[in-house]
Amino acid sequence: MIWILFVLFFLLLILGFPVAFALGISAFAYVVGAGLPWVVVPLKMFAGIDVFVLLSIPGFILAGNLMNHCGMTDRIIAFCNHLLGHIRGGLGLANIGSSMIFAGISGTAIADTASIGSVMIPAMKKEGYETGFACAVTSSSSTIGPIIPPSLPMIIAGSLTGLSIGKLFLAGAVPGLMLAAGFMIVSYLISRKRNHPKHPRSGFRKILGGFYDAFWSLLMMFLILFGIVGGVFTPTEASIVAVVYALFIGVFIYKSIRWQDFPSLLYESAGTTASLMVLVGFANLFGWILISENVPEAIAGGLLRITENPILLILLINLLLIVVGSFMETIAALLILYPILLKVAVGAGVDPIQFSVIAVLNLIIGLNTPPVGVCLFVAAGIGKTSIENVAKSSIPFLLVSFLVLLLVSYIPALSLALPGWFMN
Repeated sequence: MIWILFVLFFLLLILGFPVAFALGISAFAYVVGAGLPWVVVPLKMFAGIDVFVLLSIPGFILAGNLMNHCGMTDRIIAFCNHLLGHIRGGLGLANIGSSMIFAGISGTAIADTASIGSVMIPAMKKEGYETGFACAVTSSSSTIGPIIPPSLPMIIAGSLTGLSIGKLFLAGAVPGLMLAAGFMIVSYLISRKRNHPKHPRSGFRKILGGFYDAFWSLLMMFLILFGIVGGVFTPTEASIVAVVYALFIGVFIYKSIRWQDFPSLLYESAGTTASLMVLVGFANLFGWILISENVPEAIAGGLLRITENPILLILLINLLLIVVGSFMETIAALLILYPILLKVAVGAGVDPIQFSVIAVLNLIIGLNTPPVGVCLFVAAGIGKTSIENVAKSSIPFLLVSFLVLLLVSYIPALSLALPGWFMN
C-alpha cells in the first residue's frame, strides 16, 4: 500500500492536480486499501490544523492584503528608487530593496513577485532593461520574503516542531540580508556591463519625503519583529496587531481603504487561508501514514548508510530539498519532509534552528528553478516572455542563492547568532 500511496501521489502531480488534492486523494486511497476506518481522515486532518500558532497565518495574510491594497507597494518602490535610482541599473537595485522591505509584510515569495513585479517589470522594460533580466531580478529577489520575518514557512516549521517562532524569525534575518546583498551585487555588475540606465540623484528633500511616505510600512515590520522577540506578544497576537495596524494606516493615514473594500479583502484572505489549511490538513494525514509505515526511519537509515559524515550528510539533504523544491510547492514540501530530515540533521549535530533556515532556504530556491519554479512563471507572465528566457537570466542570481545556502549550512553563527544574542 505504501507504494500505491507514492505512485498515485506523483501520478496526480504529473496530471496537474493541486498538491493538496494529490496528497488527500493518495492518502485516502491508502486508508481505503489498508482497511482503516474512514474516520481517520478527518481526525488526522483536524489534528494537523489544530495548532495554536497556525492562527497567525490568516492574520498575516489579511495584513499583507490590507497593506498591498492601500498602495504600500508603490510607496516602498518610490522610497527605494530615491535611495538607489542614481546608481547604474538603479531600478534593478530598487526592485531588490523593495522586495526586501515588502518581505516584512507579505512573508511569501509569490505575493512579492506579483505585487512588486506588476509595478517594476513594466517600468524596467520601459526604461530599456532586457525583459528576461527584469523578470529574473523580480523573481529572484522575491525569495527573500520567506526568509526575512514574518515568514509563513518559518511559522509552519515552528508549528511542526514546537521551536520558538521568535528564534526562527531572527535566524532568518542574516541569511535574508545576505541574499539581498548578493542579488544587488550581481544586478549592479550586470547593469554596468550592459550599460543599463540610471536616474538623476534625488535630493535630501525627496529622500525624506519618500521615507515619510513609506514610514508606516517600515514601522509595521519592526513592530511585528520586535514585539515577538521582546516577548510583548505571541506570533498569533502579532498577526492580529498587524491587521489592526494595517487597517488603521489604510483607512486613516493613507486613506486609500474604504470600509466597503473590507469584505472583499476578508473574502480573498479567507480563500487563501482555507486553501493553505486544507494543504496542512492533508499533509498531516499523509505524514501520519509515512510515520506508521516507518518511512522516516527508512529515509534516515538510507542517508546514514551512504555516509555518516555531517558535512556530506548536510550536502545530501540540501540536494534532496533543492530537487523537491523544484517540483513541489514550498509549504507542502516542508510539511512532508521537514520533520523527517530534521531528525537526521539533529543526529548529525546540526542545531534545529539552523536546520530550519537551511530547509526553508532550500525550498524557496526551488521557486526559481524549473520545471515548477512558481515565481519564474509569475514573473514571465507579467513580463510577457518565455519561461526559458527568465530561467536563463536567473542563473547568476541562482548561483548567489546556492552560495548563501552553503554558507548557512556550514557556518552555524550566520543563523544562530541573533537568536543567541536576543533570546537567551
